[in-house]
Amino acid sequence: MTDVNKESISVLNDLIETCKDGQEGFKTCAEDIKHPELKTLFVQRSADCATAAAELQAQVRSLGGDPETSTSVSGDLHRRWVDVKAMFTGKDEEAVLNEAERGEDHALKAYREAIEKINKHNLVGIKDLVERQYHGVQRNHDQVKALRNQARANS
Repeated sequence: MTDVNKESISVLNDLIETCKDGQEGFKTCAEDIKHPELKTLFVQRSADCATAAAELQAQVRSLGGDPETSTSVSGDLHRRWVDVKAMFTGKDEEAVLNEAERGEDHALKAYREAIEKINKHNLVGIKDLVERQYHGVQRNHDQVKALRNQARANS
């Protein structure tokens, strides 16, 4: 296996963990919220993250690597924190949206770091896929932030 493939696989596996974190995080948000439209949104976002992870896993396999299949430790900790916080806040919309936005902030940071590594190591084979997914994460983040701001204005 070439060094480029090894580096590409490492970058992609980090993003798979991020996607798995998002999948589980949005699933938790969907379980914690009563508002039907937000529940639907979070279920869809969870599915989108699962699709992104599967796409990255397929790319890792095509490069000859073993794809990551689990969430990160920090993602597990984040979800537990969401659960604990939700017990005390009564799982109101703004609190759940704040957590969703925090998760999306983490995802954006992970994708930006991946793009920096891709550019630094000239990993052109994975650049289009990662950039396309990054734009999706940015769109999700902006939507969650707008909903959070709306919930904040209504409270």
